[in-house]
Amino acid sequence: MRRARRWSDDGGSASLEFLGVGVLLLVPLVYLILTVSSVQAASLAVEGAARHGSRVFVQAPNLDAADAALDRAVRVTLADYGIDADTAQVRISCTPNPGDCLQRRGFVTVEISTVVPLPIAPPILDLEVPVGVTIDAAATEQVSRFRADG
Repeated sequence: MRRARRWSDDGGSASLEFLGVGVLLLVPLVYLILTVSSVQAASLAVEGAARHGSRVFVQAPNLDAADAALDRAVRVTLADYGIDADTAQVRISCTPNPGDCLQRRGFVTVEISTVVPLPIAPPILDLEVPVGVTIDAAATEQVSRFRADG
């Protein structure tokens, strides 16, 4: 009888249980918030870079200026979100004529892909699973039909 009462007495252990359970729940919750925040910021950055890149590309007077404007727009937009532009891959496709990206009424699609590393996951770990999330975005703009041939 005395032994059963000893185990059923829970006086004074609530603060210890609160601290133990709180730490167990708080650490994964904070990691989840950090991960979702970094992925969300990267998706906004990549989507914005693709959209701004395609806009400046179709407004450039010639192909060299278009490539320079696209590169500048992608670098500035990704840097605003703290993403290294050298890790991003940029692809351009043009329709209906892939050889002439600045053809009047043609469409230019800019696709950008980057890998966002997971927070607190050092890259030196030799894990079988990837320690990053791949983020892709694409944007398409039409070249103006009033565009002057440069």
